[in-house]
Amino acid sequence: MDFSLTTEERQIRDTVRSFVEREVMPLEPEVLRNEREGRPALDADVLRDLRAKARKSGFWGINTPEEYGGAALGPIMSAIIAMELGRTFVPFSFGGSADNILYAGTDEQKRRYLIPTIEGERRSCFAITEPGAGSDARNIRARAVRDGAEWIINGEKTFITGGNEADFVMVFAVAEPYGVTCFLVDRDMGWRSEPIPTMGQWGPASLVFEDVRVPEENILGEPGRGFELAMEWIGQGRYMIPARAIGSAERMLQMAVDYAKIRQSMGRAIAEYQAIQWMIADSQVEIEAAKWLTLYAAWRVREGLEARHASSIAKLNGAVMANQVVDRVLQIHGGMGYTKELPIERWYRELRLLRIFEGTDEIQRRTIARNLIKGHARLGLIGE
Repeated sequence: MDFSLTTEERQIRDTVRSFVEREVMPLEPEVLRNEREGRPALDADVLRDLRAKARKSGFWGINTPEEYGGAALGPIMSAIIAMELGRTFVPFSFGGSADNILYAGTDEQKRRYLIPTIEGERRSCFAITEPGAGSDARNIRARAVRDGAEWIINGEKTFITGGNEADFVMVFAVAEPYGVTCFLVDRDMGWRSEPIPTMGQWGPASLVFEDVRVPEENILGEPGRGFELAMEWIGQGRYMIPARAIGSAERMLQMAVDYAKIRQSMGRAIAEYQAIQWMIADSQVEIEAAKWLTLYAAWRVREGLEARHASSIAKLNGAVMANQVVDRVLQIHGGMGYTKELPIERWYRELRLLRIFEGTDEIQRRTIARNLIKGHARLGLIGE
């Protein structure tokens, strides 16, 4: 059993870390200033320039197949890169990627949607959640009714990431008599988005469909197989959520260690007090545990093994870990941690979302327990 990275993998990790420290972290004051003044975190031109620099360095389409111009670095390196990107709160990711289920499209759909998305010419969003169908995706109420060579979609989706910016959506609706079906729907076909204010910087949207007409050829995959596509989308990248959280937690823990060594209380650095040491130690232990659970889930994906159970464990553990660590880091910083002068309170609000989206803590626990009870997963087996 070898836990080491290859020379090439270490070089990739170190290059990404250098890029983040050199090009991305210096933008943090600008991001905080923009958000406090109600503007987007990053100007579109700044983001475009960053991605151009990244592409020049070879970071484009991290997990995109080489036939589409990507680097195809695989799940493990994708997770490691996400950890490095998580070390900054600047909302940046390397371009050149597209939702995994778009690869299930026809040649024409790939030409119109997949390839332009990879190239950054189009923006997509994934719409399955509804006001009455969040964790229970089988309770979808949006309907699609056939009318000749078209389908008419009516319904509402909510908390859709990227819904305000997207120019097309992968929307899931019940298409009789088939069942849940995925449709590729351009914004100019008639759907509209409405922003949802949140406590953090995540800017989701409600999507409204009122008699939106979609041609038959815009069905993604097969009619009635939309739920399987949705689960493929959700399950494929679930381990990436704790990956980015690990980077954030490590950065914040280092901030806490550095602060504890210089902050004086009653004539001593607070790093000398056991209460502070225990918070630091517990955070390190939890970060390391989350890291290996996440990499194990990524390894299972790479090996083509069933990975949903491992991904649920990693997601649950990582989300809880990140919230515990940021709470301790804020506590160690005391009043300064609560101010907007430091980014800790921003991370506090941002990381709280991890316990809700892409499957709540409760749903992950339900999934893990159900797999054990029904025998889909077994205890005590290593490497299977």
